Amino acid sequence: MATFNKINAFVENMAEKVHNLGADTLKIMLTNVAPVATNTVLLDLTEIAAGNGYTAGGTAVTITSSAQSSGTYKLVGSDVVFTASGGTIGAFRYAVLYNDTPTSPADPLIGWWDYGSAVTLNSGETFTVDLDPTNGILQLV
Repeated sequence: MATFNKINAFVENMAEKVHNLGADTLKIMLTNVAPVATNTVLLDLTEIAAGNGYTAGGTAVTITSSAQSSGTYKLVGSDVVFTASGGTIGAFRYAVLYNDTPTSPADPLIGWWDYGSAVTLNSGETFTVDLDPTNGILQLV
């Protein structure tokens, strides 16, 4: 499983009420250009081309739990699956989580997963961003 990497600005955005992780529309988009912790918004990144089953802006995450227990908040979501249809998707190496709801800043980044090498999906193939149902997408302590 790829490791989640936090965007630095996410911490400030949480403190300044940019995110409502339990209610906002969170999405995962794909890129083949490495994000860095100092990126802040979706426009800082180079998304792969839309088409063949991949939609510009990525795919929404279905949030299944957004709750705190004993002072630890955990955000849990269902896996996101990308399926190539009618051609290839990619190449991509990184899956990026961002918030599609806020307008200021627009599309603030939350974090990303590095899959270690470029992936290309041929027609009919799928790629799953495995969102850990036990530990969640992220935890705030």
